[in-house]
Amino acid sequence: MIHRRHWLQQCGMGLGGLAFADLLASESQANQESTAQSRGFVEPHFPPTAKHIIHVFLNGGVSQVDTWDPKPELTKRAGQMLPFENLQTERKTGVALPSPFEFKQHGESGIPVSDLFPHLAKCVDEMTVVRSMYAELPSHEMSLMLMNTGDQRLVRPSMGSWLTWGLGSINENLPAFVALCPGGMPVGGAGNWRSAFLPGVYQGTRIDTSNTDPTKIIDHLKNKRLSAEEQSKQFAFLQSLNAKHLEERPGEAAVEARVKSFELAYRMQTEASEAFDITQEPEHILKLYGDGPQNRQLLMARRLIERGVRFVQTWHGDSQPWDSHSNIKDEHRNVANQCDQGLAALIIDLKQRGLLDETLILCSSEFGRTPSVEMGQDGSGASLGRDHNHWGFSLWMAGGGVRKGTIYGATDEFGFKAVENRVSIHDLHATILRLMGYDHQRMTYRYAGRDFRLTDVHGQVVAGLIEGT
Repeated sequence: MIHRRHWLQQCGMGLGGLAFADLLASESQANQESTAQSRGFVEPHFPPTAKHIIHVFLNGGVSQVDTWDPKPELTKRAGQMLPFENLQTERKTGVALPSPFEFKQHGESGIPVSDLFPHLAKCVDEMTVVRSMYAELPSHEMSLMLMNTGDQRLVRPSMGSWLTWGLGSINENLPAFVALCPGGMPVGGAGNWRSAFLPGVYQGTRIDTSNTDPTKIIDHLKNKRLSAEEQSKQFAFLQSLNAKHLEERPGEAAVEARVKSFELAYRMQTEASEAFDITQEPEHILKLYGDGPQNRQLLMARRLIERGVRFVQTWHGDSQPWDSHSNIKDEHRNVANQCDQGLAALIIDLKQRGLLDETLILCSSEFGRTPSVEMGQDGSGASLGRDHNHWGFSLWMAGGGVRKGTIYGATDEFGFKAVENRVSIHDLHATILRLMGYDHQRMTYRYAGRDFRLTDVHGQVVAGLIEGT
């Protein structure tokens, strides 16, 4: 016989047990979802046209009116104030400054290119030039973050991290996301290739390409104290401890990322040095790319793509080399000479290897430059340079499913502001994700109780940039 009080006690405990079991089940499901997210790979929403990206970052601000967007009206009005109030930029600006470079049409497409890029001009029929880009502020730091992460103020994952998290890795012996930069760090440092709340294994691996010795290009790649056998035993022991630690904390993304990072570092010893050793290339390829750190790292980028790296970002150098505030003629000529041959070679080389169709090349700055001269903060001291200009600038893309021999969008008659088919950074990101097979609105990662995406709540795919649309 069961007393009523005993029955209620047992029933209460039973209901509590059911509630506790449901709580554990929910936690287990959340842990499983977290684990799945940390491991990456999102099934593509569309058939991708690109499998890899090479982002050539000409950091500092390339002048659109001196490269890809000729403005004869600047020559006509040289030394005169523009017929409207100059748009607000970082510094005061004055009279119209005509381009010191000569523009000519090239290729069957007839795309105008200035004489800054004589080699690259021969490749315009493979390229889409976007003349109607715009950013939000004339600040290096914020515009760099916007171009790289989709947000100019908050800590967010970089585009390379998003794509490698979504696509996964092809070559387990190399990082899926590599940032090549000769010398020091660019403005914003490692924030430009951070993974933020995505698992740490998806952060970009920065390589200083100023070191020409492939065995030393990555610090501490080889263990000088332990033999291969000893290192293997040490690694196995370390991973067993990590595995036990993870078993007690299932779904802990930080621990999983640490385990994967250790595994990648161990595997890199077998392949990384070879991947960066451009001396293995035949003489005609070395001549095609030319000398200098910029051309050399573009050849490295091709070698990395060839070996399955998903996202390679090449930086022109530390700080902002293209930031031509005082003398646009000499300063832009100098930096263009450092990369023109390598950029053309990259397109030619990828195409002859059958890799251009599956590799998207994006060449951009964080913003452009003003069509008018830069002044001192007090309005005096006009220079022959140009100030930062986020209102309108140009970039180009090639391969990976973009239209060939195309100019998209336009700035006003002076090249100050994008006015036709304007493309925001969020639109650019949405379009890149589409080329890689993803709907930018559906490629999300849950963190801190909400779903995040590269384009935040913005962005439209620019169909006019995609072949066949």
